[in-house]
Amino acid sequence: MVLFKLGSVVATPGALQFCEAHKINPLLLLGRHLAGDWGDLTADDVAANVHAVQHDLRVFSSYKFSGGKVWVITEADRSSTCMLLPDEY
Repeated sequence: MVLFKLGSVVATPGALQFCEAHKINPLLLLGRHLAGDWGDLTADDVAANVHAVQHDLRVFSSYKFSGGKVWVITEADRSSTCMLLPDEY
């Protein structure tokens, strides 16, 4: 199930290197993000994402792995989605 549009998808070199080093398929993370599996978020952040999907606001996901986290952020206007590491924000 797709909850919103991704727009143009981009990823930082750091996020791509992290995924490659940890054998993570970035497309699977995008699929989780689109389906409303926003990863390791608090209940308040999940509620904010539900609201964001309903009201065209920014959608944020955070996926935690043994070596760190990968964030996926879709802009409010749905023009783009970026995959990045937290320290690249």
